[in-house]
Amino acid sequence: MSEFRSGLVCFVGRPNAGKSTLTNAMVGTKVAITSSRPQTTRHVVRGILTRPDAQVVILDTPGLHKPKTLLGERLNDLVREAWSTVDVAALCVSADAPVGTGDAYVVGELSRARGGGRRATFAVVTKTDLASPSQVAERLAEVAELGEKAGLDWAEIVPVSAVTGSNVDLLTRLLIERLPEGPALYPDGEATDEPEETLVAELIREAALEGVTDEVPHSIAVVIDEMGMREDRPEDRPLLDVYAVIYVERDSQKAIVIGKGGARLKQVGTKARRGIESLLGTPVYLDLRVKVAKDWQRDPKQLRRLGF
Repeated sequence: MSEFRSGLVCFVGRPNAGKSTLTNAMVGTKVAITSSRPQTTRHVVRGILTRPDAQVVILDTPGLHKPKTLLGERLNDLVREAWSTVDVAALCVSADAPVGTGDAYVVGELSRARGGGRRATFAVVTKTDLASPSQVAERLAEVAELGEKAGLDWAEIVPVSAVTGSNVDLLTRLLIERLPEGPALYPDGEATDEPEETLVAELIREAALEGVTDEVPHSIAVVIDEMGMREDRPEDRPLLDVYAVIYVERDSQKAIVIGKGGARLKQVGTKARRGIESLLGTPVYLDLRVKVAKDWQRDPKQLRRLGF
């Protein structure tokens, strides 16, 4: 009988490289919010995949980038801290765009922080469903060359599509082969160790990100003021009350999030409520307000208050 393997795998890459979608695909359920907006992920999300032979704890990290704000600096610090603790680091590169300076920046950081060669380092070409076979081949060659230039010897280079499932099982198997033998780190059945309030706040932020443009996505933060089951409800008709605040940095952004006559905020609330109900399996009353926290991404005091 083969030994049980368990360990930590960290997905890293520039913003919008498909890390969160791949995390959800491997875990088999939604543990990380996704968006077409870069820098959607703002903290390290742990997704847990448990199989009869192994347990993989996937750390989905914020996109590593050259920061322009204090928030950006703190997100980069989270990424570096995450990959310093893992058994395998996996660089994610999108198949539908040429390898660029952002990818080279991440590879350079990985090369400098690889832990004396102890940790296995993968390259994963994501979003292959959005690229032609020739484009995928180009990305694979570019990634191989990127590793050579940085002095990184890729343990594996794997093309995947989290949307179609192509090669997701193969990637999982290859990652497991690189994990040490040892007992499970989490109880069977857990998909994430994220607190429910954090998951709820992220679902609200995901809904708020949809359809906004320009700088607004980066300026949105969500804080749960209060969350709990409503008292005096019959057992067969439970109701979870969620009171949350969507923070933005300027009055003009507040107007965009609320929309004309409150129409957009109502859409955000409807989508978020459905997501929360699906996640927690109970009816939800969601109260959303929008407030301005001026330039919060650059203000240490406000960053702390918003959970950064």
